[in-house]
Amino acid sequence: MVKYYCCAGFLKSSWDQVCVAFWQRYPNPHSNHVLTEDIIFREITPSNCLISRRLLTKTSRAPRWMERYLPKHMASKAYVIEDSVVDPQTKTMTTLSWNVTHARLMSVKERCEYHINPENGSWTEIQREAWISSNVYGLSRGIQEFGLARFKTSVTKTMKGFEFVLAKMQGETPSRTLAETATERARETALAAKEKAKDLASQAHKKQYV
Repeated sequence: MVKYYCCAGFLKSSWDQVCVAFWQRYPNPHSNHVLTEDIIFREITPSNCLISRRLLTKTSRAPRWMERYLPKHMASKAYVIEDSVVDPQTKTMTTLSWNVTHARLMSVKERCEYHINPENGSWTEIQREAWISSNVYGLSRGIQEFGLARFKTSVTKTMKGFEFVLAKMQGETPSRTLAETATERARETALAAKEKAKDLASQAHKKQYV
């Protein structure tokens, strides 16, 4: 059995800008798990398409129940192959990526297509598909569910990373996420409450001696 997932999203930047940002995504604060990226192969076809293959090294901490099936040197790293085709004529960029390590335990294949948003020509639409499979007898369903949950989290981080890089390219201050803003406000509120508690305690202590 293979678990299939698809989703769509968009970036408020032109297709050309997104293509440039694609090659400048790393490093960014939302993708600290990406350690290295190496170009294995690249060529321009007679039809002027850019074809590339990259090897990405990522940190990929497996859950504790899965670590028993992996060698120690493989439990925290993953190697991913990424193929891409950029077609300037049709204004499409298609990527296909899959994991090389842990493939017997869990295989994750992802296909993305970047094209101009049909409703807004200055935006870029992303169609994303994923196929997650496992051949571990008796555990395949649980492993697939784990892989899907991790993949969805990764998609969120990927989009945030894209937005960060695009803002930086355009000379803007990368916008902060709602979660980041809420977290800081919560810290400020907690700090203010702590200071107020100290003042009340101090006042109560003084009254004892008045």
